[in-house]
Amino acid sequence: MLKEIHDHMVGELQQNARTDTIFVVSAVIFNLVVLGINWGVASEASRGQDAGRNDFILALLIAGTVLINIFCLRALTAGRGSREKLLLGLKRMYEDNDVAKYYDDDLLGSYRSRYALFTLVLGVLAVIAIVVPLIARGMG
Repeated sequence: MLKEIHDHMVGELQQNARTDTIFVVSAVIFNLVVLGINWGVASEASRGQDAGRNDFILALLIAGTVLINIFCLRALTAGRGSREKLLLGLKRMYEDNDVAKYYDDDLLGSYRSRYALFTLVLGVLAVIAIVVPLIARGMG
């Protein structure tokens, strides 16, 4: 029974990693695409070409960028929590079976650092996707 529990926990960790990867990659791609679109819309609006309509589109895309990034960051926070619980459970299992010496406790810290970096990357990209087009809009 112990092997089945171990396999299940490892499988959950793998699923967690795949899900986090999907959220991070999707958010990065979304932010880069929206940056390009927003910049184009802001440039058109700054030239006075359908400024009202372009400003409305820009506002919608900015709101969408904020929401998508909030959702992705919440998903990453949930993923981090799940990963920590699973890893701590595995560590306890290893301790109970006298094999904990093969699991380095520093792994938990490195996972926390990785999630912090994912969060920073998404945050910076979101800010750039919003602020750069607004600056381009204001310069027109």
